Amino acid sequence: MGIVVQKYGGSSVADATSVKRVAQRIVATRKAGHDVVVVVSAMGDTTDELIDLANEVSPLPTARELDMLLTAGERISMAVLAMAIGNLGQEARSFTGSQAGVITDAEHGRAKIIDVTPGRIQKALEEGAIAIVAGFQGVSQTTKDITTLGRGGSDTTAVALATALGADVCEIYSDVDGIFTADPRIVSDARQIPRISYEETLEMAANGAKILHLRCVEYARRNDMPIHVRSSFSDKPGTWVVKAEDANTFNSSTGSGDASDSEERPMEQAIISGVAHDRSEAKVTVVGVPDKVGYAGSILRALGDAQINIDMIVQNVSAATTALTDISFTLPHTDGQRAMTALARLKDEVGFERLQYNDSVGKVSIVGAGMRSAPGITATFFEALADAGVNIEMISTSEIRISVVVAENQVDAAVNAAHAAFELGTDEVEAVVYGGTGR
Repeated sequence: MGIVVQKYGGSSVADATSVKRVAQRIVATRKAGHDVVVVVSAMGDTTDELIDLANEVSPLPTARELDMLLTAGERISMAVLAMAIGNLGQEARSFTGSQAGVITDAEHGRAKIIDVTPGRIQKALEEGAIAIVAGFQGVSQTTKDITTLGRGGSDTTAVALATALGADVCEIYSDVDGIFTADPRIVSDARQIPRISYEETLEMAANGAKILHLRCVEYARRNDMPIHVRSSFSDKPGTWVVKAEDANTFNSSTGSGDASDSEERPMEQAIISGVAHDRSEAKVTVVGVPDKVGYAGSILRALGDAQINIDMIVQNVSAATTALTDISFTLPHTDGQRAMTALARLKDEVGFERLQYNDSVGKVSIVGAGMRSAPGITATFFEALADAGVNIEMISTSEIRISVVVAENQVDAAVNAAHAAFELGTDEVEAVVYGGTGR
């Protein structure tokens, strides 16, 4: 049998009992004949607790030392999990990210993986051991310092290792049973998706769905690595994230979506795969911008130089009497103050009237590859929002996504209205969050 890479999130290894349960699952996979590599996150809320500790000691800890501190959480997880596996009669060897060969750039707190050289992991597998790797971390190629990968880093570690090792699949275990048509905390009849394409998953991740991180899915798509999203608390089949042509198939005899299905036939692409939402954005409006060539570029360049990623952008038609226009955009609210500071420096140069900032907004998106060939999707979406009394502030689209910005207190209503309008619900209760976090 081939190599299987399994990643377990913090809620899956939150305490000793959880670690023992995960160890049993890993050993069962090994006894089934697979070589097993495991990537673990820090136990429970360890990372948040370490950040709080750092902030108590220093109001502005250096990025290098913060990375050194935060990587301790995953090192604890890998060691105790290896011990638990040893108690079940299997040899397990734990490795830090650097020992596993995860090579990154030098950007502390948000490093990107440059290469993976898993020589020590391969040797452990050849000698019959289960390899346990600390997620979320690596080592800089240039400075040789320990680095962390940022939010979702363990997911990205797992996919990168799976790719480097030529694994058959990368299994991502959390405390939910897969990817659902909407957040079950908001939509009670959310339905589990058996299979979904990389592209649709990317759009959902980019627009607020938190079961997989954007960088993880990007890495998997680039390297054609199947991702199997499952719960470590159950044996349910989960969700497969695969190529688009593989997403639209199912087993003709069983109806399952397992990647090992041998008798598959095409099925019609669902128009909408799911509804995502994001409450972490803010909206900035630059009011009264002179409608002259290059001013919009100057505004966006200032944000780029400040390392701020912007999402949706809307520029109004300039007023005929004043030749002034307004430019609005969304960005992570954690970058709001930096954005306002960067733009304030441009006021005299560009000559805009004022800045407006609003962090009481949310983004709601419908995602589905089927909308490429289905007219009337936008009308159905907007009519559903109108019927629910939801006012749209901004609109953005891609080939397989439509996003709107609404008031934060209307996000839940918007998600439920869209989910119902496209008949995405199920009569059965499918969504269970076992550990309480959804990761």
